[in-house]
Amino acid sequence: MNGYPSNSGPMNTSSIPDQPDSFPDSKTEIRLRGPAGQLQAIADVPGAQEAVPAVAVLCHPHPEHGGSFHNKVVTILERALRELGLATVRFNFRGVGESAGKFDDGFGETEDLLAVLEWVRRVRPDAGLWLGGFSFGSYIALRAAQHLKLKQLISVAPPVGRYEFSEMDRPDCAWMVIQGEEDDVVSSASVIEWANKQEPPPDLIVMQEAGHFFHRRLMDLRGLVKNGLRSQLPAVDR
Repeated sequence: MNGYPSNSGPMNTSSIPDQPDSFPDSKTEIRLRGPAGQLQAIADVPGAQEAVPAVAVLCHPHPEHGGSFHNKVVTILERALRELGLATVRFNFRGVGESAGKFDDGFGETEDLLAVLEWVRRVRPDAGLWLGGFSFGSYIALRAAQHLKLKQLISVAPPVGRYEFSEMDRPDCAWMVIQGEEDDVVSSASVIEWANKQEPPPDLIVMQEAGHFFHRRLMDLRGLVKNGLRSQLPAVDR
């Protein structure tokens, strides 16, 4: 379906649950059908007065280093986008939390994301699609973006140098890249060099005095995302 091979073997259809046939109207933990079985996800919606016709799907950091949809950077990104008026979905990759399967080094995780996006397209067909990720999640989001028509991509601390970012094309959408200047996991210099080589380059924001996990800077990150993306919101007649 997506052009990326998986190392995870055949799908276990017996473990796939019924999934919602509509987007929840309040914060709800849901189960979606994934290539390796169920995917644990949380869907949420903005207040009715703030709502815009767009849905953001968010990807968490590396599963083998404690990454999950509870990660603080992911949750602050979700909060910022919901406060801007977007409905949101964050989910656990295979093998994390109550998601079935096991880690697949990015191949299966990309398929997981595409399965979530397929559900979003089905239940919210008229909504613009936004996609975001933190660290490993930003790598998965960019892989999936090669095959998607997006309105906005958000890459936070993309692990350039750890994965083959140079082999991927620039997504055909608005794109924000956020990088901590004092990142001790990802080389900020490598991220800046890679971002500036894109044509056209993304909206690159380097946050001073911020490490990889944005400790003590999460509220600043929230404000940065809201201020930087407000102009990308779809128009709504109130």
